[in-house]
Amino acid sequence: MDLQQEMRFNDISIQKLTDEYFKDRHIAVSVLRLDKIHPVISGNKWFKLKYYLQEAVQKKYSSIGTFGGAFSNHILATAYACNKQSLHCTGFIRGNAKEHYSQTLLDAQSLDMQLEFINRTDYKNKQVILDSNRDIFFISEGGYGDTGAKGAAEILQLVSNLSTFDHIVCAVGTGTMLAGIANAALPVQQCIGISVMKNNYSLENEVNFLIRDEAKDRVKLLHDYHFGGYAKFTRSLIDFMNNQWKTHDLPLDFVYTAKALYAIYDLAEKEYFTKDTNILYIHSGGLQGNRSLKKGTLLYS
Repeated sequence: MDLQQEMRFNDISIQKLTDEYFKDRHIAVSVLRLDKIHPVISGNKWFKLKYYLQEAVQKKYSSIGTFGGAFSNHILATAYACNKQSLHCTGFIRGNAKEHYSQTLLDAQSLDMQLEFINRTDYKNKQVILDSNRDIFFISEGGYGDTGAKGAAEILQLVSNLSTFDHIVCAVGTGTMLAGIANAALPVQQCIGISVMKNNYSLENEVNFLIRDEAKDRVKLLHDYHFGGYAKFTRSLIDFMNNQWKTHDLPLDFVYTAKALYAIYDLAEKEYFTKDTNILYIHSGGLQGNRSLKKGTLLYS
C-alpha cells in the first residue's frame, strides 16, 4: 500500500470541547484531531515529511538521514516512512548511547533505522555530519524548513469551516507546523504557538524565517507554558491530562499537546481572548512519548 493511502484522513475530526469552563467565558474551543491520522506517523508528522520524501525519491537518493532525541516523534515517524518506502534510514540521535534504549529508539530500530549517537557538543554543529555523509538526503530535526512548512500548510485544508475560527493554537517545537499554519491561515486569523522549551527565544527568528512576509503579523509565540522545559512536566499537568481524558476522551502527550491545550485554558482565565472568540486547537499527535511515564500515571496508557 502507498504510504499516502495509509493515512486515515477520513478519521480526522473536529471535536468541540463542551465543558462549562469555556461556556462561562463565552469562548468556543474545537480540537482538530490530527492524532487520528495514523498510529505511528501521528498528527503533523506526515505533513512535515511528505515533500522531503518526494524530493529524495525524485533526486534518486536511496538513503535518508535525520536528527532527534531519544523520545522523538519525528525519529520514529521517519523510520516508519522510510521502511515503507524501502529507503535506508539513519537517525542521528542527540546524546550518548545508553545501555537501555528508549522504547522510541527500539521501535525505530525495529523498522531498520540505523542509530548513530552524537554527543551534545557535536550535535550542535550538524554541518560536520552533513559534510561527512554527502550520499544521504538529510531532513532537518522535526522536519524544519520551507519544505516541511509547505506540507504543514496543508493541515488547514482539512478544516472545512476554517473561516469561522478567530484563533488557531498549536504546540511548537521547531516551529515548522506553526509557520505552515500561519502561511495558510486567513488574514484575519491569529496563530498562537505555545513553545514547549524553556527560554527558547531564538525560536522567534526560526519561525519568522519560514513565514511569508504578509503572514508575519498573524503569529504570536508564547513562552510561559513549558512546565520546566522540554519534556518536563508537573503533577498539575498530569492531572490536567487525565481530566481531559475523563471529560472529553481526549488523549494528550506531556511533551507537546497537553501544554498547548493547558495554555488555552489559562489564557481564557486571564481574559486573553475576547468574548465570543472561536478557537481551533490543533492536536499534533505524538502520543508515543507518554510511554516514558511510569505505568498508571495516565488513565489511558
